[in-house]
Amino acid sequence: MSNPDNPNKDRDWSVVLEDGVAKTNEPVSSATASTGAPTQRHEPHEPPRTQMPEKLYEKRKAVHNKRIDGPFRRFKWFVMFVTLAIYYVTPWIRWDRGPFAPDQAVLVDLAHRRFYMFGIEIWPHEFYFVAGLLIMAGIGLFLVTSAVGRAWCGYACPQTVWTDLFQHIDRFVDGDRNARARLDKAPWGPKKIARRGFKWSIYLLISLATGGAWILYFADAPTLFHDFFTLQAPMVAYATVGILTLTTFTLGGFMREQVCIYMCPWPRIQSAMLDEKSLIVTYKDWRGEPRGSLKKAKKDPEHFGDCIDCNQCVAVCPTGIDIREGPQIGCITCALCIDACDRVMKDIGRPRGLIDYATLEDCREEALGHPAKPVWKTLLRPRTLIYFGVWGAIGAALLFALGTRTHTDLTVSPDRNPPYMLMSDGSIRNSYTLKLRNMESRPREMVVAIEGLPGGKMWTDTIGADEAAATQSFNVPADQIRTVRAYVVAPRDATSREFTFRLTSQDEQRETDTVETRFDAPAGGS
Repeated sequence: MSNPDNPNKDRDWSVVLEDGVAKTNEPVSSATASTGAPTQRHEPHEPPRTQMPEKLYEKRKAVHNKRIDGPFRRFKWFVMFVTLAIYYVTPWIRWDRGPFAPDQAVLVDLAHRRFYMFGIEIWPHEFYFVAGLLIMAGIGLFLVTSAVGRAWCGYACPQTVWTDLFQHIDRFVDGDRNARARLDKAPWGPKKIARRGFKWSIYLLISLATGGAWILYFADAPTLFHDFFTLQAPMVAYATVGILTLTTFTLGGFMREQVCIYMCPWPRIQSAMLDEKSLIVTYKDWRGEPRGSLKKAKKDPEHFGDCIDCNQCVAVCPTGIDIREGPQIGCITCALCIDACDRVMKDIGRPRGLIDYATLEDCREEALGHPAKPVWKTLLRPRTLIYFGVWGAIGAALLFALGTRTHTDLTVSPDRNPPYMLMSDGSIRNSYTLKLRNMESRPREMVVAIEGLPGGKMWTDTIGADEAAATQSFNVPADQIRTVRAYVVAPRDATSREFTFRLTSQDEQRETDTVETRFDAPAGGS
């Protein structure tokens, strides 16, 4: 509220009034202009904002995209088929790891804290492999975006894949674009209820299969599948399937482009990844404008561009945007508008590429009459090469670590209270907890030896003190950790010092692992 005694006290000085029009370089808000007031920015290159929006959130308008055929549409078919096949089929693939390990090719075994992927087994202490893969995925997303825009969003994003699948179901049940629009506007009656019920039942079945496939990655797929439908599965399995069924049904069936425009953070993040040298789906306005119908263009070809304002690019867009308005948050770079526009250009005898994958830099050059840069030169630029180099370096490091890792591991935890005990014969005893890790899918004999502790001997809870020795042998089950309570004794004249436990597998691999720890004694030492 303004101050009547001093009207300039609460004035926003970033706003300039010229001929009744408020102009500002700051974000326009209700504090600077009333609803519906004409408001523009100072700078002429800024897009004009002719009035304040009455609401910050626009009510969803149903998008009924038209069917189209072309190279990009066929590529979307291919990606959708491959990604859905991978998701639904992978849990059922078997992989022989021997009699002591699960035979599911891809398995996240939470109960035993293992991750299996074909011939690779990841243990909890090797989580850096998973972290490395996640980092590679992030950098790969940056690489793809900087090179070809939001291609991930347009082709491989789960929201895109399931939305595309549900849109094909819409066409199968309700018909193409015009038929779906008519049915949408039609009053509810037996025919509409039957169609909606049939279509939503298909939605529900796909959503249920989606949630059901997810839980199969976390347990033996055939066993859990049987237990699920005989009501013997854990309650968490039913809860997970219920949540994923609901989210898939809602997001893929009814929210669709709303997820891309309002919910997903990636459209906001991508602005940092794109520049004028990134390949994006672009409308070449210098060639298409001014727009006019085909009849008008034939009568006066000098005054009209190639765009005949047929709106086919809008009709096929899965998010319902008009690419001719320029790059915008709703564009997922699926390139279906390119297929539609190229078909129209072919029908009217004009060159393709009015809407095309192009960089903003190349568009400016083309507008000046210069030839477009080859795609390979556009992709091979410093930014994408740096992303690819970092991505490849991380991948190479992970492969090297995977190839050089051993399947034997030892962990040692000394007791701290008391640090040592004096035995009746004057010798000194320390206690340790050893964890012998066998990462092979077969039992292995392992030997633990004491090094660097003169006169040191060891026994355990299962090996009596009368059998104490500098080395002890243990049988470690397949793909498990054996915990050993070890007691190390040294002569009475021993001093505090560092020494080593060495673990050696007694097989053809002869893998070893060493851990340095401390022996505490009354007499000081190094």
